[in-house]
Amino acid sequence: MSMELFVIAVGILLFCAVFDLMVGVSNDAANFLNSSLGSRVAPRHVIMIVASLGIIAGVTFSSGMMEVARKGIFHPHFFTMPELITIFLAVMLTDILLLDMFNTFGLPTSTTVSIVFELLGAAVAMSVIKIIQAGDSMANLSEYINTAKAMMIIMGILLSVIVAFLFGAIAQFISRIIFTFDYSRTIKRYGALWGGVALTSIVFFILIKGAKGASFITPDTYAAITTNALTILLLVFIASAVLLQVLMTFFRVNILKPIILIGTFALALAFAANDLVNFIGVPLAGFHSYKIAAASADPLNITMDALSKKVPSETYLLLIAGIIMVLTLWFSRKARTVSATELGLGQQHEGIESFESTKLSRVIVRLVDSFLTNAKVLVPMPVRRFVDSRMDQSRFVPADKDGQQSFDLIRASVNLMVASIVISFATSMKLPLSTTYVTFMVSMGTSFSDRAWGSETAVYRVTGVMTVVGGWFMTALIAFSVAFIFAYLIHSFQAVGVMLLLIFCGLVIFRTHRA
Repeated sequence: MSMELFVIAVGILLFCAVFDLMVGVSNDAANFLNSSLGSRVAPRHVIMIVASLGIIAGVTFSSGMMEVARKGIFHPHFFTMPELITIFLAVMLTDILLLDMFNTFGLPTSTTVSIVFELLGAAVAMSVIKIIQAGDSMANLSEYINTAKAMMIIMGILLSVIVAFLFGAIAQFISRIIFTFDYSRTIKRYGALWGGVALTSIVFFILIKGAKGASFITPDTYAAITTNALTILLLVFIASAVLLQVLMTFFRVNILKPIILIGTFALALAFAANDLVNFIGVPLAGFHSYKIAAASADPLNITMDALSKKVPSETYLLLIAGIIMVLTLWFSRKARTVSATELGLGQQHEGIESFESTKLSRVIVRLVDSFLTNAKVLVPMPVRRFVDSRMDQSRFVPADKDGQQSFDLIRASVNLMVASIVISFATSMKLPLSTTYVTFMVSMGTSFSDRAWGSETAVYRVTGVMTVVGGWFMTALIAFSVAFIFAYLIHSFQAVGVMLLLIFCGLVIFRTHRA
């Protein structure tokens, strides 16, 4: 097979990267937009501008995450360039199909889980082929696949779901006890300090922890930042608390609004830093594989040992990807469909529910209700009265005239703060996690703690949550299986197989768009 064919293959990978960026952002836009949109904190165009600036800033922080696609799931030194190109083509075609299908039906899924299991499925397929050709035992499969890293990524993603829900519920409960649903008076007393903590947390995890992966920050600059971290955080807390107090006292500004907009910027930045690898990490790995092979004496047979080393990502490519993401954010209709699902499940008031009541959801609601009823007996009556008075939902009055505000500014700010902290911390540790899972479960945790799931709505919303979570498990299964099959077909039929799969993917996407 000639090298010219692999030039075309790399071109297909880069084309797929552009398309994957579009379907990926349509899926993930709900993650960083829903808190602002649900609380109606500002006009939509203002929210979109803030999120767009966050994305452009975030793509430059994602350089370190790109290593996951090159060596996070498999050991590249066991594979040649043609074999890796086969894996990467199977992954990208599967990813586009999978995300587009979920977007069409308005179900948020994880771009991280999809890319991890696609890489796993395609790499396993190619490894099995190599083992059979060599006449080795299948026990050698573990030598090809980075099972320890893959399991750490999977466990990290699953753990983040539990952590996100618990942290969201706890943070929202504490915040509601402090501020209540009628926070016009309490915000004047504690708002500046609370806002200072929120902004300091965001600055710590985004600018200090996240700086380690930035493509434009030198090691010396990063060392200086980390050395003076406590001083920076103290100054940020004092400055933000004083500034928020001044805005509130002298300018009558509702300080929750700038906090939410800054949180939207931060979460968009965290999304871009963490999830950009899901869209362009694989095509860039294919591009680097081709460059390494082309520079060698035997390009078709040289193993890709060089991919195991650190390969810097070009900042200009990251910025181009950011621009594509921003354009998709503004013009994608499917992004609004996915947002509507999450907003409906977390809205404070009753309304038209998107999901039906099922027997399983009714059983779960009865069990949880029974547990909470029994647990209340252990809490002294004065404490129960105090909590009930602070959690009085009748004080919630939508701030907008048309009553479309799904929840208030307190919950929106907690959603953004908790999600930003969890996502940014994982990014700084080079651990890919699902921004969709984190933001969705934080939103569900805060709505549960806010008693948004009343006796009339709980069964419908539990059904909705189970549907979304069930889709997450299906994501892993479908991603692994389809990528495995695609990798086998591409290896078996080579260029013809690639063309047939491209036609097949085009037809499927055309039909889903018509649907």
